[in-house]
Amino acid sequence: MRHILDRPIWSALDTAHASLAEGNERARRYPPSIVPFAASADETPESLEALENLPEADETMLLVEAGPIAIPRGLAAVSEALAVQMIAERRHERITDSRIQPLSEADAEEMLALATLTKPGPFTRRAQSLGTFWGIKAEGRLIAMAGQRLRQTGFAELSGLCTHPQFQRRGLGTLLFRFVAGEIAARGETAYLHAYANNTPAIGLYRSLGFRLRSDMNLRVVKRRA
Repeated sequence: MRHILDRPIWSALDTAHASLAEGNERARRYPPSIVPFAASADETPESLEALENLPEADETMLLVEAGPIAIPRGLAAVSEALAVQMIAERRHERITDSRIQPLSEADAEEMLALATLTKPGPFTRRAQSLGTFWGIKAEGRLIAMAGQRLRQTGFAELSGLCTHPQFQRRGLGTLLFRFVAGEIAARGETAYLHAYANNTPAIGLYRSLGFRLRSDMNLRVVKRRA
């Protein structure tokens, strides 16, 4: 029996993020202005056809699954990568720090600029539609942030963790990581995350912070065939 996190995009759009879903019971995606994630319900021809019909001609979609990803005939893979999914192996304590503050719509442009600079993963101006983000500011600007992205019943993805290069090696990323993990645990949910398989420094850090490897993951960016 598959784990709910083996196909995290579909399980999120079928549970906690169902209100954000575009598509139908065969294939769904998030609005592209929020995040380019999409998934089919299964690998039947009907579901793959529904997935194929989701994007416009100039749109790309990101698929993430634990096993091999079936791509409809009408879609082509633009890029692919290997990732890992890690999950909290203990309940993280809720912490407080006066430097950490919730981010709002007023911070959206700064959040996007920081994510564009540091590349923590797919990020858009509307990322806050997925969940709460928190940040640390200094010298009148946002210098570090982290938040929540995918959510399923009982689970929440810790995501968007990044620190401006000028303020790295000060423990800000670790602090925000522990903070967000604690907030997720305080809701009675289990935190998890994704990292590129070749990002061994990050994976090592996450292990030291109480996360373990749950599964290898496949990533595919797809678009309509010309």
